[in-house]
Amino acid sequence: MIFMEDVRVPASNLLPNVVGLKGPFGCLNNARYGIAWGVLGAAEFCMHTARQYTLDRKQFGHPLAANQLIQKKLADMSTEIALGRQACLQVGRLMESGNAAPDMISMIKRNNCGKSLDIARAARDMLGGNGVSDEYHVIRHVMNLEAVNTYEGTHDIHALILGRAITGIPAFVPTGL
Repeated sequence: MIFMEDVRVPASNLLPNVVGLKGPFGCLNNARYGIAWGVLGAAEFCMHTARQYTLDRKQFGHPLAANQLIQKKLADMSTEIALGRQACLQVGRLMESGNAAPDMISMIKRNNCGKSLDIARAARDMLGGNGVSDEYHVIRHVMNLEAVNTYEGTHDIHALILGRAITGIPAFVPTGL
């Protein structure tokens, strides 16, 4: 953590047309928006890897992909990726027109990171022991998504941002303390 006291910034070094934390948070929201898109790429990789693996891997003379549970997992993965993609696209359009609220960005960052991590974990499971080997790269995405789920605001921090937007009451710091 960085603490600064009595720091003076010359007017020539101030961000133009920015009051308070609007500038830094604007940058943070752009980063969060990019993350919401980026995690979907990792999720897609994991889904495609799991799909191909379960088509190729035979068990009792049949591909693993012939099992109902495998097909359900692939259907769930595909659905969540499509929904995440559409959410990002819509928020991007709203950002472009100047109509996106910051909580919208928190929502897609929180949702897409969580869903992508779930997809990567499910893909890891579908690959069995190969899910933790570096040959298929799924475990690398699982580990990266664990980190991405944390930076630029954790899942819980974004829940607090959304809670404030829904109720109008900030719950970041308990009142009366």
